Amino acid sequence: MARLATVALEARKQPRQRRAQATVDAIMEATIQVLLEGGLQRLTTTRVAERAGVSVGTMYQYFPQKQALLFALLRRYMEKTAAAIAASCERSRGATIAVIAETLVGDFLDAKTTDMNVAQALHAVGMELATGNLLDEFGRANQAAIRGLLESAEDAVFDDPGAVAFALRATLSGTARAATRPDAKRYDTRALRHELQIMAAAYLKARARPRDAEAARR
Repeated sequence: MARLATVALEARKQPRQRRAQATVDAIMEATIQVLLEGGLQRLTTTRVAERAGVSVGTMYQYFPQKQALLFALLRRYMEKTAAAIAASCERSRGATIAVIAETLVGDFLDAKTTDMNVAQALHAVGMELATGNLLDEFGRANQAAIRGLLESAEDAVFDDPGAVAFALRATLSGTARAATRPDAKRYDTRALRHELQIMAAAYLKARARPRDAEAARR
C-alpha cells in the first residue's frame, strides 16, 4: 500500500447526527473484525461494508478510500488511549513520585496493550500509512498530561518537567510500540509492567528534588 500524505487520509465528512454516528461506529467495528480475521492485505471496503451492514456507497460518504478508513480507525484508537492516559494523570495528581511511576506505567500499558490482537493489527496499519502528524499530535497531548502530573507531585520538584515528561512518554511509547509489533514476541505484560515501573521510579527519583528542600530554598 503506497504511503499517502496525511491530508489525503482525512475522512470526507464527519457524522453529526446520532444515526450517522451509529453508522460510522458500525463501520469502525467491522473494520477491526475484518482486520483480525484476514489481516491488512485482505481488508477491502467491500468486506467492511458487508460486515457493517451498509452499502459501499454509504462508506464512501465518509471515507473516500481504504486508506482514509484505516487512518480514521487509527485516530479513533489514539484518541481513546490519549483519553485514558489523561484520566490516569488526573486521578494521580498530587501523589508521590513512587505512586506516579507505578500508576502511570500501569495505566499507560493498559491503554496500549489491553487487547493485544487489536493493538498489533493497528500497529500494522500505522506502518502502512503516513502517520507522522498523527503521532506528533497525540504524543504532545500525552506529554502535556504527564508534565502536569509531574508538576503536581506531592514530594518532588523537577527543574525541567517538560524534558522529564518527554523522556518518560517516549520511553513508554517506544516500549509499547515494540511490544505490539505484529512480528513481536508475545510478552508477559505483567512482567513488562513491573520492569517499566522500576525504570520509571528510578528515573523520576534521579531527576527530582525533594519538595521540602525547594520550600526551604525560598
